[in-house]
Amino acid sequence: MMSEELNLKILHEVRRLADALERLAGAAPAVNDWQAADCFVWVPANQRLQPVPRPNRVALGLIRGVDHVRDILHENTLRFAEGFAANNVLLWGARGMGKSSLVKAVHADVRASTGNPLKLVEVHREDIATLPNLLDILKASDQRVILFCDDLSFDHDDTAYKSLKAALDGGIEGRPENVLFYATSNRRHLLPRNMMENEQSTAINPSEAVEEKVSLSDRFGLWLGFHKCSQEDYLTMINGYADYFDLGLDRETLHAQALEWATTRGGRSGRVAWQYIQDLAGRLRKPLNRS
Repeated sequence: MMSEELNLKILHEVRRLADALERLAGAAPAVNDWQAADCFVWVPANQRLQPVPRPNRVALGLIRGVDHVRDILHENTLRFAEGFAANNVLLWGARGMGKSSLVKAVHADVRASTGNPLKLVEVHREDIATLPNLLDILKASDQRVILFCDDLSFDHDDTAYKSLKAALDGGIEGRPENVLFYATSNRRHLLPRNMMENEQSTAINPSEAVEEKVSLSDRFGLWLGFHKCSQEDYLTMINGYADYFDLGLDRETLHAQALEWATTRGGRSGRVAWQYIQDLAGRLRKPLNRS
């Protein structure tokens, strides 16, 4: 009887230790299915690429007022999809001018026009430090992948930028040839100007104080600038949306309302144009069937 009780206690302790070890080890790495979607979100907790069956994006033809940078990004993406050399890209500048929308739209357009199974993987800003783990997964794949980080920037004492620099340069191994990095930011150098000025004023060697962080943006072969749009560009965006969604409002009324909307929002941008179109479609009780 005593032996049976002892065996039960030992079994209980073994199970308790096994559960504790499993918790310490964390979740098992997920098996990633590249066929599940065209777009994914990186989930570092379990090394998973979470499929996004219905990405939030607009058709490339609806992105107006940024024709020059659109063509450069499209050509760079097309070369990469076809297996040729291409550059990492930093899209920087004014808020709401379609930087992230352009990345997603170009990806969809290149896939559709070439039939190439190019993948887009979004990496959240707070997960930049886990990029080495993600690259280990990607370089073992036969997929061509664009890593995308939206609204990228770094604050004082933030060291995550070192992981990004290693990912862009690839260290001793070099960046995997099947991986490209696209990022959007409101800052050209990815860190606030007052931070750069403070470090320059207090450092023994001011030029070296910020060189390491400023040089991060130099790792991007292409810098594509987005600037505040003119009234003409803004109304061109409005016209494009209204025609695409067949909203049926005469141009004079459409423009008057759109300009009034921009005034209440404090400025003109692609985002403001889209917000007006959503409001207009709602008032007209017309659906916005986005691609």
